[in-house]
Amino acid sequence: MKRCFDILFSITGLILLFPILVCVAILVKLDSKGSVIFKQERVGKNNSNFTLYKFRTMRTLQNPSSCLTIGNTDTRITNVGYYLRTFKLDELPQLLNILKGDMSFVGPRPELRYFINKYSGTDLEVLQVKPGLTGLASLKYKNEDELLKAAENPEHYYITTILPDKIRLNKIYIETQSFFLDVKIIFKTIFSIFK
Repeated sequence: MKRCFDILFSITGLILLFPILVCVAILVKLDSKGSVIFKQERVGKNNSNFTLYKFRTMRTLQNPSSCLTIGNTDTRITNVGYYLRTFKLDELPQLLNILKGDMSFVGPRPELRYFINKYSGTDLEVLQVKPGLTGLASLKYKNEDELLKAAENPEHYYITTILPDKIRLNKIYIETQSFFLDVKIIFKTIFSIFK
C-alpha cells in the first residue's frame, strides 16, 4: 500500500505542481549562476547510495567547507534560495526520487555518508526502510538550520545532539509505522510550513 501511495501521489504532485516547478526553475536560473537542480549522494534503504534531487538554493562557486547549512542567513544561500528553503519548495524535485523508488513520502530523512559513518550499533536499523521526504524527526527539527546557527560548533552539536535524537525518532517511526501515521505526518508537515 505504501508504494502504491507513493507512486500515485508523486505522479499527481508532479502533474499538479508542474507550473510551480517551472516557475521555481526559472527563478533559480535567473537568480544565480549554476544548474537548476542540485544533486547529492545520500544513503538510502539497505545502506545503499542514491542521488537526491533538490532545487539549488546555494551558490555553486563557494568553497564547500561544511556539510551543514548554518541558518537561513548562511552567506552561501541565494536570494531565491532563502524563500525556497523557508517554504520547503527546494524539496519538490524529490517527488522524482519517490517516483523512482529511492524514497517514500514518509520515513527517516536521508543522510550524507559522512554522517552515516558515525552511526554505531543499532543505529543502522533506520536504514531498513526507505528514506522519506518528511518524518517524525523532520517535524521536530524543521528549524534545524537555526539551531545550528546558534551552536558554537555546529557540526559537533549536530553529531552529538541532533543526530542521536533523530535516530531515536526514526526508530520510533519504524516500530510504529502505519498508513494512518504516514498520513498524519504528511498533514502535520504541510501545516508546519505555514506556521
